[in-house]
Amino acid sequence: MSDTPSPIPPRRAVVLLSGGLDSATCLAIARDMGFECYALSVAYGQRHAAELTASKRVADALGAVEHRLARVGLGQFGGSALTDPTIDVPTHAATSSPPAIPVTYVPARNTVMLSIALAWAEVLEARDIFVGVNAVDYSGYPDCRPAYLEAFEQMANLATKAGVEGQRLTLHAPLIALSKAEIIRRGIDLGVDYSQTVTCYQADDTGRACGRCEACQLRRAGFQLAGIADPTRYVDGQGENPAVST
Repeated sequence: MSDTPSPIPPRRAVVLLSGGLDSATCLAIARDMGFECYALSVAYGQRHAAELTASKRVADALGAVEHRLARVGLGQFGGSALTDPTIDVPTHAATSSPPAIPVTYVPARNTVMLSIALAWAEVLEARDIFVGVNAVDYSGYPDCRPAYLEAFEQMANLATKAGVEGQRLTLHAPLIALSKAEIIRRGIDLGVDYSQTVTCYQADDTGRACGRCEACQLRRAGFQLAGIADPTRYVDGQGENPAVST
């Protein structure tokens, strides 16, 4: 009998990958933690479909084992500036107190995407799902809160064959308590090329950002506070900012 120990099977994880700054950083963190990463992007009818092209670039650059694109027709329901072309994407921050949930909120988006990730994870016998949601520099979406993520993880372990057989699934949100600047610094340390990402809510077909929507404002401010040059391509050069000292 051979004394050679059996190889340890790789730890697999499904990583939701929009193609934006946060999800790219999340993928890099999962890889750094030693996971074999399976990247999942979702075409849900978003106006900023250029992010889906970016997701393929990011998955390749960060060494995902596989990248899949799932399609869900949330756009048929509308109800969000990101899926309904008759609703304008706001270009100013909310002024109400407490801030109202913005029109860029997509009803049930994170629940749908996490459910698809859960299905793939169970097929892959992966016990971990990563999602790049954030509850610091974000737009106030209810499905980005820690309480929501805890509830989804509990549901996942009640609703799946793997869960009821004791193969517990863990939902990771490594960016949940980080500022945008902290996220960017972490990603730079892990080798993320942010020029490959698209974050804008109304990016054009080539991935150029508008420089005005809330997503652009948060991203630009993050690079400024991090003291790192913003590599984002803006329409007509709007919003470009050099690195600043911190």
